Amino acid sequence: MDASERVRIDKWLWAVRLYKSRSLAIAACQAGHVRVDGLRVKPSREIHVGEVVAARTGHVHRTVKVVGLTERRVGAKLLPQFLEDQTPPEEYARAREAAIQARVRFPKGFGRPTKQQRRQLEGLW
Repeated sequence: MDASERVRIDKWLWAVRLYKSRSLAIAACQAGHVRVDGLRVKPSREIHVGEVVAARTGHVHRTVKVVGLTERRVGAKLLPQFLEDQTPPEEYARAREAAIQARVRFPKGFGRPTKQQRRQLEGLW
């Protein structure tokens, strides 16, 4: 696809692997987790080369610049052809720390968690 063709933001987010499914990309747009040049966008908005997209994916706030357009999902090795990652390294480090702290460990032989423990675990996520 060349830069003159149109691509919806939800398709592009899925194609460049920011979200695992297109329905997750649509939900993120509708929830306001995706911004283009600082403005919230609808899933049907068309994306253009050169725009900066900020998307919250899990615990990470990713910032990418659109370098190319595609509607088809691409392999991880081909991503530099379509986006330039501008996310600061501190963001990835912060997300890694949060993931490590969120893990709950039970001693071996402890058995299944009780109902109260399950409710406490659900509060972590």
